[in-house]
Amino acid sequence: MFPARQPVDHSPALTSDGDVRTVVAQSVLDLTHQVFSASTLVQGVTPTLEYLVARTAAVGAAYIQVTGAQDQGYRVRATWGQVPRTPSVQDIVFQGLPLRTPMMRALEVSPGPLFFDDTTTPCETLGFRDVGIASLAAAPVRAQDDELLGAFLMYTSTPHVWTKEEAAVFSLVAGTIAGLAGRLAADEQASAAREAALRAMGLALEVRDGETKGHTDRVTALALRLARALCWSPSQTRALRWGAYLHDIGKIAIPDAVLLKRGPLDGAEWQVMRSHAGEGVRFAKALGFLPQTALDVVTDHHERWDGQGYPAGKAGQAISLAGRLFALCDVYDALTSERPYKVAWTSQAALAEIEAQAGRHFDPELTRLFLQVMGQDQSAAH
Repeated sequence: MFPARQPVDHSPALTSDGDVRTVVAQSVLDLTHQVFSASTLVQGVTPTLEYLVARTAAVGAAYIQVTGAQDQGYRVRATWGQVPRTPSVQDIVFQGLPLRTPMMRALEVSPGPLFFDDTTTPCETLGFRDVGIASLAAAPVRAQDDELLGAFLMYTSTPHVWTKEEAAVFSLVAGTIAGLAGRLAADEQASAAREAALRAMGLALEVRDGETKGHTDRVTALALRLARALCWSPSQTRALRWGAYLHDIGKIAIPDAVLLKRGPLDGAEWQVMRSHAGEGVRFAKALGFLPQTALDVVTDHHERWDGQGYPAGKAGQAISLAGRLFALCDVYDALTSERPYKVAWTSQAALAEIEAQAGRHFDPELTRLFLQVMGQDQSAAH
């Protein structure tokens, strides 16, 4: 069950009292619900760490996870309770554990949790006593292909013999939540890869359309300020960010003669330029994974409150909230950026123009919020 080197058999199966399992099983259900309702991996695993410290002699607990680059090791994602203040531990918190740490190598081949009553002698716990961790329990977190993604750890600062009850708590709780954490970690890695790819698309467009260099990151930052002011959820904010990266992606279909023309566009050229909105929607939907808020940014950011925008001529609240919000950011950055056909406006002039367009180009309520947010930023700058 557990390695023979253990002085006590900590197997949960030997727990004589079923009450422990009953109580812990209910706790597992509660913790599982919190994992599924969490918007981030850290939010999902932190209640488990808190529970382990509350129900055992552990003075602290941590969740560590392999970094995206397989040669960089494991980094601490969440902690609860006491964290040793030694310089070595602080280095681990900020820099992580090396990939080939003996403990993590042991977990790679372990079918379940490992328990160490005294970290002084086992080779697997080499280095832990030096950083102030005297006893340790560790549970592996695996991907669906059984690859080790990370671990749940709980520890004490003085030697401690882990009891059967504590072993049952840790094995049931950490063992169950570890599987869910593995899925969250995999989802997080996939989301991070998508995020990087979407931003790269936006930046690639800037390489082609040199006049808007930096535009993608600037409008994204502006949009996120408004999202925070509106108290948007993390998932809504992420979708807004993804839409901001791709808002002008349809310009890849615009001929250079139109896109790069130095000077005003004539009527026919303007029609071609306007077609980028529809092309962008087609491209964004073809990706297949963008949430609706992201698609709304691409679809609606050129619509106007008075119905005189494009591509659909929507008016008022028929325009998505994300589209109305992003239109303010997009126009502000366009006004304050230098273009071949105009000089950059000052921030004050651009904000005055946006205020004048409230109820015509822009949602009046969102315009007031935008001006307030930008006013706060400018006050902070002074």
